[in-house]
Amino acid sequence: MQYTRHPAWSVLLRLFHWCFVLSIVVLVTTGFYIHFPWTNTMIEGSSSFPVATMRYIHFIAAFVFTGALLARLYLLLFGNRQERFWDFLPITGRNIKNLGSSVKYYLYLDDNEDHRLGHNALAGIAYFVTFIVACLQILSGFYMLYPESVGWQTWGLKLFGTQQQGRLLHYLFMWYFILFAATHVYIVVWNDIRSKEGLISSIFNGTKFLPEKPEQN
Repeated sequence: MQYTRHPAWSVLLRLFHWCFVLSIVVLVTTGFYIHFPWTNTMIEGSSSFPVATMRYIHFIAAFVFTGALLARLYLLLFGNRQERFWDFLPITGRNIKNLGSSVKYYLYLDDNEDHRLGHNALAGIAYFVTFIVACLQILSGFYMLYPESVGWQTWGLKLFGTQQQGRLLHYLFMWYFILFAATHVYIVVWNDIRSKEGLISSIFNGTKFLPEKPEQN
């Protein structure tokens, strides 16, 4: 089978991906420390004050995370064809059919992959859910960051409850991203081994390989 190279992901999509990845790594690391500082409490009385440093790094990473999500929101609406939400969400007949074939492919029930230049519908659902959780994570984070803001506190109380309840939800959302990241890496590597599309390299160079359609005689 012959494969041809096609442009898949824009520069902005790839920048979003890696900013998202790196910010999650930093946020999870610093978040665990803020939740349960593992350094000696005597250090906190010194000039180093590591909890404050971790919180500062956490806040910077949070703004990068927010900026990345805003970039993805723009691409969901105005990106290239495979970056827009209607190309991968099961809201069309084509995508609903692709959802069924993708489930069979991942469950080893069918070896015939429905090749897509963008995301398949199953991945699209997972990414859309992640987008929603990321929005909730951002909102809960800013709710805690600005306790003196009437606007943030008004909406925060309606969405998350008290500050302590918002902090608990923020912590639970973090575990979603940990589980999502582990599953995502596994699926991507698994897909790259089974398929010749160059899925992993595509997030670096922006191109994928698709099988050529047989010529009609």
